Amino acid sequence: MTDQVINTSSTNSGSTKLVYILYLAGIVFGITGLIGVIMAYINKSDAPEWLQTHYQFQIRTFWMGFLYLAIGAITSVVLVGWFIILFWVIWLIVRCVKGMKALDQQQAHPNPTGWFF
Repeated sequence: MTDQVINTSSTNSGSTKLVYILYLAGIVFGITGLIGVIMAYINKSDAPEWLQTHYQFQIRTFWMGFLYLAIGAITSVVLVGWFIILFWVIWLIVRCVKGMKALDQQQAHPNPTGWFF
């Protein structure tokens, strides 16, 4: 009988990429962002250390994005709120693309606790 080692790194990497995709879809369908952060919380503890940096980055992206959206929604009665929401869209796209680039190279996220890009 032959022992086989199952490579779970690719499976975890796939779910990590799915969270990034759910965040991007959340720009149009808001609920997918919530699904993504739940997946990130669930998978973070079981992931290898390099993937944990991506999950930490994704969780922070959700909560910081939620803050930006809340401020944008509150201030949308004046013109500045719409600019904040536009900033959030650009900010989210850049963060997800940079995260997926590091993920495709199978590298830890370089700055998982950063606020900007």
